[in-house]
Amino acid sequence: MKKRSKRGLSYLLLLLILLFLLFLAGPCLRKTLFGPRVEKVSVIKLPDGHFQLLVGKSPYFVKGVCYQPIPIGEDYSYNFWSDPNKPWLVDGKLMMEAGINTVRFYHPGQNPEEAKELIGDLYKKYNIRTIMGHTLGLYDFPPPNYAEEGFRTQIKEDVLKMVKDYKDEPAILCWLLGNETNYSFDDQIAPWSTDELDAIEDPKERANQKARIYYSFVNEMAKEIHSIDPNHPVAMGNGELFYLEIAREVASQVDLLGGIFYRGKSFGNFWQELQRKFGKPVIFIEFGCDRFNALKKKEDEEIQAYFLESLWKEIIRNSAGRTGKGNALGGCIFEWTDEWWKHNPSNPAGWWVQDEEAGWSNGAYYFDIEVEGHMNMNEEWYGIVGLSTEKENGINKRIPKKAYYVLKDLWSKSYDELLKPIKGKKVEQ
Repeated sequence: MKKRSKRGLSYLLLLLILLFLLFLAGPCLRKTLFGPRVEKVSVIKLPDGHFQLLVGKSPYFVKGVCYQPIPIGEDYSYNFWSDPNKPWLVDGKLMMEAGINTVRFYHPGQNPEEAKELIGDLYKKYNIRTIMGHTLGLYDFPPPNYAEEGFRTQIKEDVLKMVKDYKDEPAILCWLLGNETNYSFDDQIAPWSTDELDAIEDPKERANQKARIYYSFVNEMAKEIHSIDPNHPVAMGNGELFYLEIAREVASQVDLLGGIFYRGKSFGNFWQELQRKFGKPVIFIEFGCDRFNALKKKEDEEIQAYFLESLWKEIIRNSAGRTGKGNALGGCIFEWTDEWWKHNPSNPAGWWVQDEEAGWSNGAYYFDIEVEGHMNMNEEWYGIVGLSTEKENGINKRIPKKAYYVLKDLWSKSYDELLKPIKGKKVEQ
């Protein structure tokens, strides 16, 4: 009996020694033996009031792109998650070479195992993390009604399923709820209402009440997400700054803004207005510049590169420890590759040609606003990487544009070097 007890103690001691050596061996060996672990991602507020995103204990700044690898000839319904050619392996290599560390998906795939393979490949092979989004039914038909209990229950179940499906994936950076849903409050898109809302005569008050309903719903989901997954923050997608003062009142569980902004080459007064209206930091989930000059009727890589460089330097300037407001956590450029279906989604024949007709107007993009009718924004030309009809291994060849190389150069330099004051002058916001 005594001999067996001593032997047992010896085994226990040996086990403890092995565990201690494993701990000393560090994360690389642990990752090899047990697979990658989920690191806690958090948003912290520093003593000076600036904000920082942490992955584990390390600062993380989002250098990202919106990513939908849809091939020429297909539209938004194409299930790229199951593409047997795995275009993300080609894209991931190009992204890594440019210094991109994050991609934003608008909606998870229908098959979680396929989606896990895609985001897992990007993370394990190229160290690219994922912002996993859910559009909350905004683009569905019939349009969503955020005041209707049955619809809310359905959406919440879908969102929480997404969180449960992917929360243990090391690739996940954060959750993103909604896109530009606030444009539905005044019926610009996807109008929704109730008899009670219709009874409000003042359009502004009616829109404000819709905002309270919607942001309260987002807050309810964010609270449940935090209880299921304490390791990842929740962002709320919003077009511009509209209604954020209401979100500040009713959506305390939201950790940060997912901002969609198309303001030309500068974000203007955004930084101080975000601080005043919402009081939380931002990851831009869409910003950019198309590279088609509607006035000259030709591709213009120079202007796209110039605008994106200007915007990115402004984002850096407003990150923690810089001269700005310290509420920038990075952003995702719209977009990685062009989407040839976008100008006329109802015409499949047009998906095989990159359309040069503009779809909307924005005076902040001054270089071609003087075109007849002021229609100057070309939806099919936002990529920093173009597509060729020629294929290689079943994938449309990628054509990096000037913006890709400018951003690659920008991201390869230290932020201190980029924003070094000239002749000792303070860098102005």
